[in-house]
Amino acid sequence: PPAACRGHLAPGMPLEEAEIARRFGVSRTPVREALRDLAASGLVETRSHRSALVARPTPARLRGMFEVMAELEALCAAAAAAQMTEAERRALQALDAGFAGLVRAADPEAYHEANERFHNAVYAGSHNDYLAEITLATRERLSPFRRAQFRAAGRLAQSRAEHGRVVAAILRGDAAAAAREMRGHIAIVETAWERYAGGQ
Repeated sequence: PPAACRGHLAPGMPLEEAEIARRFGVSRTPVREALRDLAASGLVETRSHRSALVARPTPARLRGMFEVMAELEALCAAAAAAQMTEAERRALQALDAGFAGLVRAADPEAYHEANERFHNAVYAGSHNDYLAEITLATRERLSPFRRAQFRAAGRLAQSRAEHGRVVAAILRGDAAAAAREMRGHIAIVETAWERYAGGQ
């Protein structure tokens, strides 16, 4: 995913074509085309005769994106509760178990990477390729904000507990509970991000 998705570039950061071209050893033409593609996906804001910027969604738009994300993830969790194979369930349990060590290590970056794998496993477990595709695309647009919330005090342990409730519902095949727990998890992600951002 682009660095903007991974949270390595802050919202509002200018993107200089010449600097990017130098960094990657390419001409400005492919850089310009890439920025156009990113603008079409909403990750970059273009400006006439000025550098493009990493997109800065308004609070209202960001809230709307989190609302959609919560519903998409809830759909994935419900479908996973009904559709996951035994092997997929074991793999999800293993991913969930791995969070304990990351919480003890207090490593937000490693936790974020594991969190991506966990959510990917739920999407794949839905056995609905289109749902997984649009959920992942939406998550990528929110990734800088989702990533930042793991730096908030106590958030890693809280997130791990939320994951545990999602996994328990999926493992017992309770689609309604899986959807409810995942929806609640994403709502808390939004709140955690807002608190973290407000403290900066």
